[in-house]
Amino acid sequence: MDTRAAMEPSPRVLDPAARPASVDIVIPVLNEERALPGCVRTLARFLDAGFPLPWRITIVDNGSTDGTWRVATTLAGELEQVHARRLDIRGRGAALRAAWQESPADVVAYMDVDLSTDLDALFPLVAAVAGGHSELAVGTRLAPGARTRRSLRREVVSRGYNALLRHGFGVRFSDAQCGFKAARTDVVRPLMRKVRDDSWFFDTELLLLAEHNGLRVHEVPVDWIEDADSRVKVVRTAVDDLKGLARVAWSMTTGRARVQVRRAAPAPAHPDAILTRPILDISAFIAIIPGILHALAYLPLREMWSPATANLGALLLAGIVTVTARRRSAFRAATRCALLYALTTAAVLCVPAEGAAPESGAVAATYCLLALLRWVFSRTRN
Repeated sequence: MDTRAAMEPSPRVLDPAARPASVDIVIPVLNEERALPGCVRTLARFLDAGFPLPWRITIVDNGSTDGTWRVATTLAGELEQVHARRLDIRGRGAALRAAWQESPADVVAYMDVDLSTDLDALFPLVAAVAGGHSELAVGTRLAPGARTRRSLRREVVSRGYNALLRHGFGVRFSDAQCGFKAARTDVVRPLMRKVRDDSWFFDTELLLLAEHNGLRVHEVPVDWIEDADSRVKVVRTAVDDLKGLARVAWSMTTGRARVQVRRAAPAPAHPDAILTRPILDISAFIAIIPGILHALAYLPLREMWSPATANLGALLLAGIVTVTARRRSAFRAATRCALLYALTTAAVLCVPAEGAAPESGAVAATYCLLALLRWVFSRTRN
């Protein structure tokens, strides 16, 4: 029997009128002996200066081969509210899973050791969860009010990835992988039983499962500066994330992504809602219309140009119609266009048989797949 899938008792809902919720801030580290002391001491001073909730800091060394564990134990000995634990396996997800699963706190959070995110956003993040407004809270670098400094490559990859989540899964959050999150402990534990990834995709999978199961995810715009010494391999991580998305989509389709958690009660439905709700969401069909236009425009253009060039021309023609009809902002339209071009061009180039007809079919199939994913996600969300 899969222990991760086991049911947990009905979780306790935090009562804001009761004692203040305690917060456990986890810092996962891998070979960070130089950055760790400054991070922990800076965070501890910040919390000591007036953080209004009971707190502790947990350092999780997951597979370091340098002096990180020695530094972690030294800090835990010097600072009363700092704790340290060690794992033999690597992966940010594994570190968070281990720490959050055993934490005695009401609210669990985590942040990256590089202090890329400004600490002023920490209390708004935790307060949204501790006060009962939401079950999870995440920092976002992409919402209005956020200020970010990072490389162009990382900016493009991040925006493209999150655009894929919005258009493919219909999610409401804007930034899946900002290293700044908090959650109610009694809610996140049953969710983690369903999360399969132990690396960088852990964050995305957790958030997708949360929204899929009707939980509220609150966003806090943050000030964020990229760490020049970041260990993240952006391209490799993006490829692993795409594989993870396909796996999560399949689990949602088959019903295996359901988790028994207590969440805020939804607004009562109108008495006639069950009679007027269509079996299939009309928006799923509307989403396919640009794909049909794209595929039809591809056929004549392919007679003159190469597959990649013809696909770009067809996408632009379909995009003009879509933008005019829906009045999207220029930036949003450009982002969507770039994402669709990447996906449809990949589909066209993967078609084994050359020719305008099968390539046009691959374009249409890509749109249908994206529309299906979004429909499945929206219909199965509570």
